Amino acid sequence: MTATGTVNPELTIIVGSYVSGPITDIQCDYNTVVTAGQICATIDPRPYQTIVDQDSANLSVADAQLTKDGANFDYAQLNYRRNQRLIATQAVSQDTVEVSKSLADQAAAQVALDQATIEQREAELSAAQINLDYTNIRSPVNGVVVSRNVTQGQTVAASFQTPTLFLIATDLTRMQVDTNVSESDIGTVSEGQSVTFSVDAFPDRIFEGKITQVRQSPQTIQNVVTFDAVVGVDNTDLALKPGMTASLNIITAHATNALRVPNQALRFEPTDAGNTSAAPTSVDAKGPHVWVQHNDTVIMVPVTIGVSDQSYTVIEAGELEPGDKIAFGEDVASSTMAPFRFLRW
Repeated sequence: MTATGTVNPELTIIVGSYVSGPITDIQCDYNTVVTAGQICATIDPRPYQTIVDQDSANLSVADAQLTKDGANFDYAQLNYRRNQRLIATQAVSQDTVEVSKSLADQAAAQVALDQATIEQREAELSAAQINLDYTNIRSPVNGVVVSRNVTQGQTVAASFQTPTLFLIATDLTRMQVDTNVSESDIGTVSEGQSVTFSVDAFPDRIFEGKITQVRQSPQTIQNVVTFDAVVGVDNTDLALKPGMTASLNIITAHATNALRVPNQALRFEPTDAGNTSAAPTSVDAKGPHVWVQHNDTVIMVPVTIGVSDQSYTVIEAGELEPGDKIAFGEDVASSTMAPFRFLRW
């Protein structure tokens, strides 16, 4: 069966930005070979560096406050323990002991608050540092840049959704052809089947691949139901480019050492089998048959047909031999028969 499809990389990564700002530098362009972690573009880092500096200063203030309140806590604890000893000699009143205990408890609570504040400041600093790191747009994988959607000086707005800056294909030596198969044909398509196809860029070259995936989710467009199929292709020589249109032949059945006839021959009906006047027709009420030359006329030979493609049909049974001449009316005006010889697969 035939189909059309689009050549695509097996895996394409969308590289976007989590932060907003103007692009100050672009290090990757179309066809740039990149490695994981490589910087492809830079967003102005100054506003984010300012936030990092501010959060770092806030953390330092919180650390200093903890040091101060820690000293107050130590003093309050020491004063409370001293008063506990003095009350035994009645050198201080019970109220003094209770007040010193309350002050020690307050100091302990303040230290706990300071520690929580430090954790908060550390989290804020970490978030600010992450945003600062996000100003460097990095490739997440090894691959090749196949699309660049940003220019230097352009302002990137990531407030509502992550903008797409680059498309990176992981490996162009392995490609796939994405195609659609109609619901009437999907029953004959399965994983592992061989596929041949051509592209306009190389009209004399036949590429080969195999069905790697038949997806179960249907697509409905204008009441026509199709299913997605994926063809895996080796592209070691990098001849195939993303986006090329492919004309595919999916081999759903295979026959070897078999007789075949043109599909036209199975549709051909002479106007009068007893003379040389003949014309093709779509009417066939007698079962599959072909018209074979016999002396000066043609005779009908019933046949059993097998697998078929867009051009030929295999003959599984019938009184036919390789070399028989059959009529299929390619040129009705000049001849009732076309001297076509059966071929072997």
